[in-house]
Amino acid sequence: MKRGLSRRAVLAASVGTFAAAAGCQAPSSDSGNGDGGGNEDGSGETGGNPDLPEPAETVEDPAEQTVIEGVRQFRRSLENWGYFPEQTVPDAVDIEWRISEHNTDDHSAPKASAVPLPDGGVVFPGDTGYLTALSPDGEVRWQQETDMDGRGIHGTPVVTEGTVYIGAYDGILYAFDAQSGEKQWENELGGSIGGSPAYDGDRIYVGVEYPDPEGSTFAVDPDSGDVLWEDSESRPTDHPHSTPAIDPVTGTMTLGSNDGTLYAWEYPELEFKWSFETDPQNDTDGEIKAPITAYDGAAFFGSWDEHIYRVDLESGTEDWSFETGGLSMVGPGVDPTRDEIYAGSHDGNLYALDAQTGEERWRFGTDRPLTGCPTVCADRIVFGSKDQTLYAVETETAEEVWHVDTDGVVTSTPRVHDGAIYFAERAPDPENGEIDGGAYKLVASE
Repeated sequence: MKRGLSRRAVLAASVGTFAAAAGCQAPSSDSGNGDGGGNEDGSGETGGNPDLPEPAETVEDPAEQTVIEGVRQFRRSLENWGYFPEQTVPDAVDIEWRISEHNTDDHSAPKASAVPLPDGGVVFPGDTGYLTALSPDGEVRWQQETDMDGRGIHGTPVVTEGTVYIGAYDGILYAFDAQSGEKQWENELGGSIGGSPAYDGDRIYVGVEYPDPEGSTFAVDPDSGDVLWEDSESRPTDHPHSTPAIDPVTGTMTLGSNDGTLYAWEYPELEFKWSFETDPQNDTDGEIKAPITAYDGAAFFGSWDEHIYRVDLESGTEDWSFETGGLSMVGPGVDPTRDEIYAGSHDGNLYALDAQTGEERWRFGTDRPLTGCPTVCADRIVFGSKDQTLYAVETETAEEVWHVDTDGVVTSTPRVHDGAIYFAERAPDPENGEIDGGAYKLVASE
């Protein structure tokens, strides 16, 4: 193995980098009148809308994350835990197939991830702008093209029994037939869509960017693509690359933005609730680019101010923050049985943190930044690094199980499904003509 002892986990007891600060930052409201941003009657394209359809019935899996029946989406649940306790990570893996030139652009943001299709195989978006449905053996079933003027697709789709929903850097939200790939509808919502949509069974939620830079948040009808709601105050106020998290328990939806602010709305009413500003350091603006994770009544997220935060979903106040050695744009994973979150940083480390206190339990070091989210399975975590490697580690000890070296940098979030692991790499060096960033399927070694 190429890294040997340099790939050891470092236990928190030996490093003592815990930097928590309890409840010291109050929320701010930018609604102007302090009523949550909506009109008095809550109508129109403002904070609340009583005409919005009610969310569909949800089902709770054993871990109590909210999984919508018949829906497969980024990070699995409305809360974005990235938790798949029924999935097993093999002791050793081989590459079953690799799709070439899946990602070819030089943009360094995390790339889109695979989502399983109802009848087997996966749908895999790329920064080429193509959305590709693949059979389990890697054969192309269908391929659809978004507007190629831009950076293609960076978000991960929502897949239902009949439809695949995806946004692209052309600012359009698309719906494609899951079996044939035929376009069902499209709606140009803004300048760019860099994050992933979230679907509660009745509405699609997505953050949208405008060139100025500005941003907004939308709820869209899944059958027609019609806009059901848009935040009237253009929140977020800067480019949102983040994916919204929905916590039905506290009735809160949150979304992060490049303006360094976490925004919250009442759910499902969609009246503005509060905003929380990060604490910029090191000449950054505290951008929140990663998906937000909602767990235990709080929002967990990383920021470019080199901190990982826990923010109370009811009050919008900080519970704790943990200082890393670099900016963070990784959406945290959750293991509720351990009451831990797992978040990465540009310092090359994946951190296991106590969800209640922010205390570091362990860290696992790589040679380059982490930008893709970790996937938490039964006793093991899978994640990628820009050191051109995909890793699997033990959840309890952070000991490495295996690693797979790739040609490009691994910025996508891996998807573990039916014993296989799907992930993508960014093109190695597009500026010098190395544009072959591939999509992979790993299987257990025989």
